[in-house]
Amino acid sequence: MRGAEIRRLLAANLLRALAIVLAAVGPAFFLDGFSVLGTHLTWLCVCSVSVAALSIILHLVLKPSQSPKRSSFAHKISRFLKCCIYFFMSCILFHAIIVLYGAPLIESVTETFLFAVLLSTFTTLQCLCLLGPNIQAWIRVFSKNGAMSIWESSLQITSVCSILGAWFGAFPIPLDWDRPWQVWPISCSLGATFGYTAGLVIAPLWIHWNRKQITYKSR
Repeated sequence: MRGAEIRRLLAANLLRALAIVLAAVGPAFFLDGFSVLGTHLTWLCVCSVSVAALSIILHLVLKPSQSPKRSSFAHKISRFLKCCIYFFMSCILFHAIIVLYGAPLIESVTETFLFAVLLSTFTTLQCLCLLGPNIQAWIRVFSKNGAMSIWESSLQITSVCSILGAWFGAFPIPLDWDRPWQVWPISCSLGATFGYTAGLVIAPLWIHWNRKQITYKSR
């Protein structure tokens, strides 16, 4: 069972990574002058929408956290609305944190917010798909030894890699290199994307290599 589940996780993560690649090269066939650097804001929107849509579809198809209890239609609608509110609040929170870390407060507001949306897609949306709008479950998963499945372990790794990638991506911005990719927030968003993609690949491999040592306890 563990091996089959790891293969499902690997397949899902590779599809997410493929969505990022397609978001970088696909729109060029339909939009004149599209490029990741030249039309970066457009790419941010395309990448966020692509990853979000695929993540939701994979969650509905694979059902990694399916509850044995059947919920009513009203409960599903309420859950969906809560997820939308949580995602929007996450975008606002990430935007505020990014500004506190040195992003322009008034200038480049659109760029900063779209970058916050990208980070929320890589982190918060994945939490909402797997755990739902349950803050206590989020705290449990990101606490020490809090993961209860390989999907939650993968969520830990990809979220941390995304944030670390965004943080490392900020280092080249103040350097006097005069490169086009140093314009805000290109290097940070690329760093977050590379970090997320690396996490998608690292997570199933790390779980596979450590599967004999990993034990999940139901709570």
